[in-house]
Amino acid sequence: MLKAFVNIFKVPELRTKVLFTLFIVLIYRLGAFVPTPGIDGAALAMFFQNIMRTSGGSLFGIMGLFSGGALEKATIFALGIMPYISASIILQLLTVVIPQLETLAKEGEAGRKQIIQYTRYGTIVLSIIQTFFISLWLENPENFHSTVIVPNPGWAFRLMTILTLTTGTAFIMWLGEQIDQHGIGNGMSILITTGIISRVPTALWQTWVLLSPLDMAHQQLPWWKFGIMVGLFVATVVFVILIIQGERKIPVQYARQIRGNRVYGGQSTYLPLKVNQAGVMPIIFAQSVLLFPATIAGFFPNTGLLSNFARGLAAGSATHSVLDALLIVFFTFFYTAITFNPIEVSDNLQKYGGFIPGLRPGKNTAEYLDYMMTRIAMSGAVFLAFIAMIPGVISSPKILNIPFLIASFFGGTGLLIIVGVVLDTMKQIESQLLMRHYDGFIKRGKLKSRR
Repeated sequence: MLKAFVNIFKVPELRTKVLFTLFIVLIYRLGAFVPTPGIDGAALAMFFQNIMRTSGGSLFGIMGLFSGGALEKATIFALGIMPYISASIILQLLTVVIPQLETLAKEGEAGRKQIIQYTRYGTIVLSIIQTFFISLWLENPENFHSTVIVPNPGWAFRLMTILTLTTGTAFIMWLGEQIDQHGIGNGMSILITTGIISRVPTALWQTWVLLSPLDMAHQQLPWWKFGIMVGLFVATVVFVILIIQGERKIPVQYARQIRGNRVYGGQSTYLPLKVNQAGVMPIIFAQSVLLFPATIAGFFPNTGLLSNFARGLAAGSATHSVLDALLIVFFTFFYTAITFNPIEVSDNLQKYGGFIPGLRPGKNTAEYLDYMMTRIAMSGAVFLAFIAMIPGVISSPKILNIPFLIASFFGGTGLLIIVGVVLDTMKQIESQLLMRHYDGFIKRGKLKSRR
């Protein structure tokens, strides 16, 4: 594997792509330290430190995870890439509902570019809406236990915040597109992963502080708990890799066609059905729905009924865990139905002379693919629900009582994104190496999905 990393810099084109990607990542991280005007950054950082000692608290916990800590520092990249993710999800949902967008999605590269343009417009609109409510939230001292975060509130501060944070989100979106065009890997995913990984030093420092107090009799994290955490982390990473790479291979046979003296087709291949077809989106959807009441309650602290309802859905409670698992299962099937159309796959197979042995092309093939994808999606849904609940279990006071910032790296959205993006980027780099007759990251074969 080390030889493969050395080979990267032997290929001029691949070396340029990797260095360009690292340069964009550096710019992204520098922007995470540029403060937003009119905000007391020290007071806001103290507030978010108190949130991270619990199980997240609100939707801002997820936004802080994706922004790499930029939100809690109130920098120009405070929103991170969340508005772009939300706009992309909305466009994908509307593509299924609106026939015009569905037709546009089938028009190839031109249609894809137009949908990307709509996603950009949606990102700006969502950013303006979110930043307006964030500015109102920052102006209210009651949200921060009577601590003044904005010394000079008013419309001047609101407009400045909207302009600054929306511009920052648009710039992040542009950085991600530059990685897609000139770098290696998926730009947005790499930026999200960079933000999550940037919180690792803080988590390691908190772990060290808990392990090495001045008085060993009052040690907050015993070594036996630390050993359990390390073992759980290794097991979770291995399990995540197996599920992300896992797929069911459906055999496909192409009919022979005789044209003149030549025979075309007749080869056997397979149709891969991924176990985790929906990716990390179901976890993001489920957490956003469950944490929405807590976020709204933060904007309107004087509403008693809403506050009581939000406390009933607090992370770590039995109600929260059960609803989180059910929503993840629901959104897994929902998102899989959007991204995988068995009728369309069956029609494409029939169009190019392919068929599944033992099944008639057309309706029977579509029903079989739908049946198989449903069973596979259930396995992926159970896996996602299990992984999503690990940080809450670890941080629960009744179990290990670990700070949420540390527990978030032992499962949940962050770990899934990191492992998935690293594997995808390694596959792209390896394909570039093998294409130029260099060894990949493993001695035999190449990085591929498991059966």
